[in-house]
Amino acid sequence: MKLFYKPGACSLAPHIALRAAGATFELEQVDTTKKTTASGSDYQQINPKGYVPALLINSGEVLTEAPAILQYIADLYPAAALAPSPHGLARARLQEHLNFISSELHKAFSPFFGAAPLADTERPAVVENISRRFAIFEAQLSKGGPYLMGDTFTVADAYFFVVANWANFVDISLSQWPRIAHYMDRASDLPAIKQAMAAEGLIN
Repeated sequence: MKLFYKPGACSLAPHIALRAAGATFELEQVDTTKKTTASGSDYQQINPKGYVPALLINSGEVLTEAPAILQYIADLYPAAALAPSPHGLARARLQEHLNFISSELHKAFSPFFGAAPLADTERPAVVENISRRFAIFEAQLSKGGPYLMGDTFTVADAYFFVVANWANFVDISLSQWPRIAHYMDRASDLPAIKQAMAAEGLIN
């Protein structure tokens, strides 16, 4: 398999999942502005959507969208226990988390990473939107933990960690959500997260 990624983008989530699963895979960086890969390929021929992530499967097919790729990895490596069984409420809860992270929290950060810089007058509303989403995760973590679904790290945690970590790059302090701050400290020590971030040049 080959994961097409951009350092620190949401593609870091499947990168973490692949490492947590013990998968054998390749990485190829994408310039999402020029729509080219590190090897010089036209990225839009690989993924017409033009953004990351994309996973080139050994069959030759390409899978896109972080939630879909994350669940594919979890199902491909069941021994890694990155997702509950495909049947039952627990799997539906995983899907619930992935959908909310993708459609709400991830989307809420989008104004910070648009083509045009975010205007100072627009920042308060964007931060408030993000804060409302973080408050939901803060409440979720108060019900147990240490991870989103209890004692087990899942692909939902890989995605949440990546998006929540963006707060550090846009001057939003996670200390106002102490459970999330503790979660991030704990997760950042996990080998799969440290290895993926180091491979993308995000940490030493």
